[in-house]
Amino acid sequence: MKLGVETLGQGRELVMLHGWGMNSSVWYDFAQRLARHYRVTLIDLPGHGHTPYAGQEQLWSWAESCLEAAPQQAIWLGWSLGSMVTLEAVLQAPKRVSGVLVIAGMPRFVSAEDWPHAMKLKTLEQFIELLGDDMSRALERFLALQMLGSDLAVDVIRGLKTRLQERPDPDPEALQAGLELLKHCDLRERLKGISCPTSWIYGSRDTLAPSGASEILRQWLPEATTHTIARAAHTPFLSHPLETEKLVLESLEAMV
Repeated sequence: MKLGVETLGQGRELVMLHGWGMNSSVWYDFAQRLARHYRVTLIDLPGHGHTPYAGQEQLWSWAESCLEAAPQQAIWLGWSLGSMVTLEAVLQAPKRVSGVLVIAGMPRFVSAEDWPHAMKLKTLEQFIELLGDDMSRALERFLALQMLGSDLAVDVIRGLKTRLQERPDPDPEALQAGLELLKHCDLRERLKGISCPTSWIYGSRDTLAPSGASEILRQWLPEATTHTIARAAHTPFLSHPLETEKLVLESLEAMV
């Protein structure tokens, strides 16, 4: 299967994976900044953007597809659902991933008694139900939730919608599969198998990937670095691009 892939810039290899319902165009302005220093590979996830959906229902198959399209050696940066695919990729192919950056990502996206800083299961199930009834409305609601609490929510959503329209709409089956991955996947214990450097960036107002998870992560990744961007929600690279860029570049430079 041929994935939608775009490369920018020159230098050390950096792979970037977007989130659920989005495509690589969500990265474009931010990726242009990073491409001043790195060779950036943008990959559309299965069933998103220019990548067709081939019935992948398991996280390992999403990661496997991205590994096939990625450089042989790179640092990987994943946002939201893309962070979970990134974590699975490094667990599958540790020799190919020299570092992991996570923006608004989690090893488990739904809350539990021992994992309180996460999305409520009821919220995710409402998305799954709404997706079956009205895909467009489900995507609209998800965009709104991503920006909830952000100071620049209206402007960011307007610009994001325009950017996303540059690529095909996501495949409904891929959207359903992605939500099921968010609902059922739990990589927390497997994080112990990650030996490369990891850096996690959160927004203080994020309701989908709450920043409170950052401290609990140290149970499995004691050497991880974590950062929280004040007044940012689920898309700090859009609402706070300069601050996010600074943190990302500092993290990349530390992953020698």
